Amino acid sequence: MIKVFGHTAPDTDSTGSPIIWAWYLSEVRKTPAQAVLLGEPNNEALWMLKRWNLDKPQIIADVAPGDQCVIVDTNNPAELPASLDRAEVIEIIDHHRLAGGITTLVPINITVRPLACTATIMHDLIADDMDRAPEGIRGAMLTCILSDTLEFRSPTTTAHDRAVAERLAAGLGIDITDYATEMFAAKSDVSAFTDEALLRLDSKEYELNGKQLRITVLETTSPQLILARKAALLDAMPRVAAEDGADAVLCFVVDILRKEATLLIPNDDVRRIAERSFGVTATGDSVVLPGVMSRKKQIIPVLAV
Repeated sequence: MIKVFGHTAPDTDSTGSPIIWAWYLSEVRKTPAQAVLLGEPNNEALWMLKRWNLDKPQIIADVAPGDQCVIVDTNNPAELPASLDRAEVIEIIDHHRLAGGITTLVPINITVRPLACTATIMHDLIADDMDRAPEGIRGAMLTCILSDTLEFRSPTTTAHDRAVAERLAAGLGIDITDYATEMFAAKSDVSAFTDEALLRLDSKEYELNGKQLRITVLETTSPQLILARKAALLDAMPRVAAEDGADAVLCFVVDILRKEATLLIPNDDVRRIAERSFGVTATGDSVVLPGVMSRKKQIIPVLAV
Protein backbone atom coordinates (compact mmCIF):
# COMPACT_ATOMS: atom_id res chain seq x y z
CA MET A 1 0.00 0.00 0.00
CA ILE A 2 1.51 3.30 -1.11
CA LYS A 3 1.52 6.03 1.53
CA VAL A 4 0.71 9.52 0.23
CA PHE A 5 1.53 12.44 2.52
CA GLY A 6 2.41 16.10 2.64
CA HIS A 7 4.37 18.16 5.15
CA THR A 8 4.27 18.27 8.92
CA ALA A 9 1.77 20.73 10.47
CA PRO A 10 -0.70 19.87 7.70
CA ASP A 11 -2.67 22.75 6.24
CA THR A 12 -5.60 22.31 3.86
CA ASP A 13 -3.48 21.50 0.80
CA SER A 14 -1.31 19.01 2.71
CA THR A 15 -4.48 17.33 4.00
CA GLY A 16 -6.55 17.38 0.82
CA SER A 17 -3.89 16.62 -1.78
CA PRO A 18 -2.91 13.25 -0.24
CA ILE A 19 -6.60 12.28 -0.28
CA ILE A 20 -6.95 13.36 -3.91
CA TRP A 21 -3.86 11.51 -5.10
CA ALA A 22 -4.59 8.36 -3.08
CA TRP A 23 -8.02 8.27 -4.74
CA TYR A 24 -6.44 8.65 -8.17
CA LEU A 25 -3.84 5.94 -7.58
CA SER A 26 -6.36 3.52 -6.09
CA GLU A 27 -9.41 4.09 -8.28
CA VAL A 28 -7.93 5.14 -11.63
CA ARG A 29 -4.48 3.57 -11.76
CA LYS A 30 -5.66 0.56 -9.72
CA THR A 31 -2.62 0.84 -7.46
CA PRO A 32 -3.62 0.62 -3.79
CA ALA A 33 -2.73 3.82 -1.94
CA GLN A 34 -3.54 5.41 1.40
CA ALA A 35 -3.56 9.09 2.37
CA VAL A 36 -1.78 9.72 5.68
CA LEU A 37 -0.84 12.84 7.64
CA LEU A 38 2.30 13.87 9.50
CA GLY A 39 0.41 15.72 12.22
CA GLU A 40 -2.96 17.06 13.27
CA PRO A 41 -4.60 19.09 10.47
CA ASN A 42 -5.57 22.71 11.06
CA ASN A 43 -9.15 23.89 11.61
CA GLU A 44 -9.80 24.74 7.98
CA ALA A 45 -8.62 21.30 6.87
CA LEU A 46 -10.86 19.65 9.47
CA TRP A 47 -13.76 21.77 8.22
CA MET A 48 -13.05 20.57 4.66
CA LEU A 49 -13.13 16.91 5.75
CA LYS A 50 -16.47 17.39 7.47
CA ARG A 51 -17.95 19.51 4.66
CA TRP A 52 -17.21 16.86 2.04
CA ASN A 53 -17.75 13.79 4.23
CA LEU A 54 -14.14 12.67 3.88
CA ASP A 55 -12.45 10.39 6.40
CA LYS A 56 -9.64 11.96 8.36
CA PRO A 57 -6.43 10.24 7.24
CA GLN A 58 -4.39 8.29 9.74
CA ILE A 59 -1.63 10.30 11.44
CA ILE A 60 1.79 8.63 11.29
CA ALA A 61 4.97 9.48 13.17
CA ASP A 62 7.42 7.99 10.68
CA VAL A 63 7.80 5.63 7.75
CA ALA A 64 9.38 2.19 7.77
CA PRO A 65 12.06 0.64 5.55
CA GLY A 66 10.45 -0.57 2.36
CA ASP A 67 7.40 1.70 2.57
CA GLN A 68 6.48 3.08 -0.83
CA CYS A 69 5.77 6.81 -0.51
CA VAL A 70 4.44 9.65 -2.63
CA ILE A 71 5.36 13.10 -1.29
CA VAL A 72 3.00 16.00 -2.06
CA ASP A 73 3.02 19.73 -1.28
CA THR A 74 6.65 19.76 -0.14
CA ASN A 75 10.11 18.57 -1.11
CA ASN A 76 11.84 19.77 2.05
CA PRO A 77 13.37 16.98 4.19
CA ALA A 78 12.91 19.12 7.32
CA GLU A 79 9.13 18.76 6.85
CA LEU A 80 9.16 15.01 6.21
CA PRO A 81 9.56 11.78 8.23
CA ALA A 82 12.92 11.22 9.88
CA SER A 83 13.34 7.79 8.27
CA LEU A 84 12.39 8.84 4.75
CA ASP A 85 15.82 7.88 3.38
CA ARG A 86 15.11 4.26 4.36
CA ALA A 87 11.75 4.19 2.59
CA GLU A 88 11.10 4.05 -1.15
CA VAL A 89 10.00 7.42 -2.50
CA ILE A 90 8.33 6.82 -5.86
CA GLU A 91 6.92 10.25 -6.73
CA ILE A 92 6.95 13.93 -5.70
CA ILE A 93 4.25 16.45 -6.64
CA ASP A 94 4.84 19.98 -5.39
CA HIS A 95 4.61 23.72 -6.05
CA HIS A 96 7.44 24.99 -3.81
CA ARG A 97 11.03 25.85 -4.59
CA LEU A 98 13.46 22.92 -4.62
CA ALA A 99 14.97 22.50 -1.18
CA GLY A 100 17.30 19.59 -1.97
CA GLY A 101 18.28 16.71 0.27
CA ILE A 102 15.84 13.96 -0.73
CA THR A 103 17.55 10.88 -2.15
CA THR A 104 15.74 8.02 -3.87
CA LEU A 105 16.58 4.39 -4.58
CA VAL A 106 15.56 4.59 -8.25
CA PRO A 107 14.57 7.31 -10.74
CA ILE A 108 11.13 8.70 -9.94
CA ASN A 109 8.44 10.95 -11.35
CA ILE A 110 8.82 14.51 -10.09
CA THR A 111 6.29 17.21 -10.94
CA VAL A 112 7.06 20.69 -9.60
CA ARG A 113 5.16 23.55 -11.21
CA PRO A 114 4.94 27.29 -10.44
CA LEU A 115 1.29 27.22 -9.44
CA ALA A 116 -0.34 28.33 -6.19
CA CYS A 117 -1.56 24.91 -5.11
CA THR A 118 -0.59 21.26 -5.35
CA ALA A 119 -4.23 20.37 -6.02
CA THR A 120 -4.14 22.48 -9.21
CA ILE A 121 -1.20 20.39 -10.44
CA MET A 122 -3.10 17.21 -9.59
CA HIS A 123 -6.12 18.46 -11.54
CA ASP A 124 -3.89 18.74 -14.61
CA LEU A 125 -2.21 15.37 -14.06
CA ILE A 126 -5.53 13.58 -13.59
CA ALA A 127 -6.81 15.29 -16.76
CA ASP A 128 -9.78 13.56 -18.40
CA ASP A 129 -10.12 11.17 -15.47
CA MET A 130 -11.45 14.13 -13.42
CA ASP A 131 -14.80 13.16 -14.92
CA ARG A 132 -14.64 10.08 -12.69
CA ALA A 133 -13.83 12.01 -9.52
CA PRO A 134 -16.55 11.87 -6.85
CA GLU A 135 -17.95 15.05 -5.37
CA GLY A 136 -15.76 14.81 -2.26
CA ILE A 137 -12.56 14.70 -4.29
CA ARG A 138 -13.61 17.67 -6.41
CA GLY A 139 -14.71 19.53 -3.28
CA ALA A 140 -11.37 18.88 -1.58
CA MET A 141 -9.55 20.10 -4.67
CA LEU A 142 -11.57 23.33 -4.75
CA THR A 143 -10.98 23.89 -1.03
CA CYS A 144 -7.23 23.40 -1.39
CA ILE A 145 -7.01 25.92 -4.22
CA LEU A 146 -9.12 28.55 -2.47
CA SER A 147 -7.08 28.06 0.71
CA ASP A 148 -3.66 28.35 -0.91
CA THR A 149 -4.72 31.35 -3.02
CA LEU A 150 -6.67 32.99 -0.17
CA GLU A 151 -9.62 33.19 -2.58
CA PHE A 152 -7.33 34.54 -5.33
CA ARG A 153 -5.92 37.33 -3.11
CA SER A 154 -2.47 35.79 -2.69
CA PRO A 155 0.26 36.95 -5.10
CA THR A 156 1.02 33.27 -5.76
CA THR A 157 -2.32 32.94 -7.57
CA THR A 158 -2.07 32.23 -11.29
CA ALA A 159 -4.76 32.54 -13.93
CA HIS A 160 -4.73 28.76 -14.19
CA ASP A 161 -5.37 28.25 -10.46
CA ARG A 162 -8.34 30.56 -10.73
CA ALA A 163 -9.71 28.91 -13.87
CA VAL A 164 -9.50 25.44 -12.32
CA ALA A 165 -11.21 26.62 -9.12
CA GLU A 166 -14.00 28.33 -11.04
CA ARG A 167 -14.55 25.23 -13.16
CA LEU A 168 -14.73 23.02 -10.07
CA ALA A 169 -17.08 25.41 -8.27
CA ALA A 170 -19.42 25.56 -11.27
CA GLY A 171 -19.55 21.78 -11.46
CA LEU A 172 -20.32 21.55 -7.74
CA GLY A 173 -22.90 24.34 -7.82
CA ILE A 174 -20.92 26.41 -5.32
CA ASP A 175 -20.66 30.19 -5.00
CA ILE A 176 -16.96 30.79 -4.41
CA THR A 177 -17.36 33.91 -2.28
CA ASP A 178 -19.86 32.30 0.09
CA TYR A 179 -17.87 29.10 0.29
CA ALA A 180 -14.57 30.87 0.97
CA THR A 181 -16.20 32.93 3.72
CA GLU A 182 -17.17 29.70 5.50
CA MET A 183 -13.67 28.30 5.01
CA PHE A 184 -11.91 31.33 6.42
CA ALA A 185 -14.30 31.53 9.37
CA ALA A 186 -13.30 27.97 10.27
CA LYS A 187 -9.61 28.83 9.89
CA SER A 188 -9.96 31.96 12.03
CA ASP A 189 -11.31 30.12 15.08
CA VAL A 190 -8.11 29.38 17.01
CA SER A 191 -9.63 29.54 20.49
CA ALA A 192 -8.92 25.87 21.16
CA PHE A 193 -5.16 26.20 20.57
CA THR A 194 -2.60 26.98 23.26
CA ASP A 195 -0.11 29.72 22.45
CA GLU A 196 2.60 27.14 21.78
CA ALA A 197 0.32 25.10 19.52
CA LEU A 198 -0.74 28.22 17.63
CA LEU A 199 2.88 29.10 16.91
CA ARG A 200 3.36 25.63 15.40
CA LEU A 201 -0.01 25.49 13.62
CA ASP A 202 0.96 26.65 10.13
CA SER A 203 4.69 26.69 10.50
CA LYS A 204 7.71 25.75 8.43
CA GLU A 205 11.35 25.30 9.39
CA TYR A 206 13.86 27.25 7.33
CA GLU A 207 17.64 27.62 7.48
CA LEU A 208 19.23 30.90 6.47
CA ASN A 209 22.96 31.57 6.71
CA GLY A 210 23.37 29.03 9.48
CA LYS A 211 20.34 30.28 11.42
CA GLN A 212 17.39 27.98 12.07
CA LEU A 213 14.08 29.81 11.76
CA ARG A 214 10.52 28.67 12.45
CA ILE A 215 8.28 30.73 10.17
CA THR A 216 4.65 30.76 11.26
CA VAL A 217 1.91 32.27 9.10
CA LEU A 218 -1.56 32.58 10.64
CA GLU A 219 -4.07 33.49 7.93
CA THR A 220 -7.34 34.88 9.22
CA THR A 221 -10.30 37.11 8.48
CA SER A 222 -10.43 38.01 12.18
CA PRO A 223 -6.88 39.10 13.09
CA GLN A 224 -8.13 40.77 16.25
CA LEU A 225 -8.80 37.35 17.76
CA ILE A 226 -5.13 36.43 17.44
CA LEU A 227 -3.71 39.86 18.22
CA ALA A 228 -5.74 39.93 21.44
CA ARG A 229 -3.36 37.18 22.55
CA LYS A 230 -0.25 39.09 21.45
CA ALA A 231 1.33 39.39 24.90
CA ALA A 232 1.04 35.66 25.54
CA LEU A 233 2.31 34.80 22.06
CA LEU A 234 5.30 37.12 22.45
CA ASP A 235 6.13 35.40 25.73
CA ALA A 236 5.81 31.94 24.15
CA MET A 237 7.89 32.62 21.03
CA PRO A 238 11.38 32.34 22.59
CA ARG A 239 10.24 29.27 24.51
CA VAL A 240 9.01 27.55 21.35
CA ALA A 241 12.23 28.47 19.56
CA ALA A 242 14.31 26.88 22.34
CA GLU A 243 12.15 23.74 22.46
CA ASP A 244 12.30 23.29 18.68
CA GLY A 245 16.00 24.02 18.29
CA ALA A 246 15.41 27.24 16.37
CA ASP A 247 17.25 30.53 16.68
CA ALA A 248 14.01 32.45 16.31
CA VAL A 249 10.28 32.14 15.64
CA LEU A 250 8.85 34.57 13.13
CA CYS A 251 5.07 34.85 13.51
CA PHE A 252 3.09 36.64 10.80
CA VAL A 253 -0.62 37.26 11.36
CA VAL A 254 -2.02 37.65 7.84
CA ASP A 255 -5.22 39.67 7.49
CA ILE A 256 -6.84 38.06 4.44
CA LEU A 257 -9.30 40.89 3.84
CA ARG A 258 -6.93 43.84 4.37
CA LYS A 259 -4.09 42.09 2.52
CA GLU A 260 -1.42 42.77 5.12
CA ALA A 261 0.61 40.95 7.74
CA THR A 262 1.46 41.85 11.31
CA LEU A 263 4.84 40.49 12.37
CA LEU A 264 5.20 39.92 16.11
CA ILE A 265 8.52 41.10 17.58
CA PRO A 266 9.42 39.39 20.87
CA ASN A 267 13.09 40.48 21.02
CA ASP A 268 15.89 42.38 19.31
CA ASP A 269 16.91 39.39 17.18
CA VAL A 270 13.52 39.31 15.45
CA ARG A 271 13.52 43.12 15.30
CA ARG A 272 16.79 43.04 13.32
CA ILE A 273 15.41 40.38 10.96
CA ALA A 274 12.26 42.47 10.41
CA GLU A 275 14.19 45.64 9.63
CA ARG A 276 16.75 43.97 7.36
CA SER A 277 14.18 41.88 5.50
CA PHE A 278 11.32 44.30 5.00
CA GLY A 279 12.98 47.71 5.16
CA VAL A 280 10.86 48.87 8.10
CA THR A 281 11.58 50.58 11.40
CA ALA A 282 10.27 48.32 14.13
CA THR A 283 10.08 50.17 17.43
CA GLY A 284 7.34 48.26 19.21
CA ASP A 285 6.37 44.63 19.74
CA SER A 286 4.86 44.30 16.26
CA VAL A 287 5.03 45.84 12.82
CA VAL A 288 2.46 45.92 10.01
CA LEU A 289 3.66 44.87 6.56
CA PRO A 290 1.21 46.11 3.89
CA GLY A 291 0.66 43.71 1.00
CA VAL A 292 2.56 40.81 2.59
CA MET A 293 0.46 37.64 2.42
CA SER A 294 2.59 34.80 1.05
CA ARG A 295 5.31 32.98 2.97
CA LYS A 296 6.49 31.32 -0.25
CA LYS A 297 6.68 34.44 -2.42
CA GLN A 298 6.93 37.47 -0.10
CA ILE A 299 8.52 36.28 3.15
CA ILE A 300 11.10 33.53 2.62
CA PRO A 301 12.69 35.10 -0.51
CA VAL A 302 13.44 38.41 1.29
CA LEU A 303 14.55 37.15 4.69
CA ALA A 304 17.88 38.49 5.91
CA VAL A 305 19.49 37.73 9.25
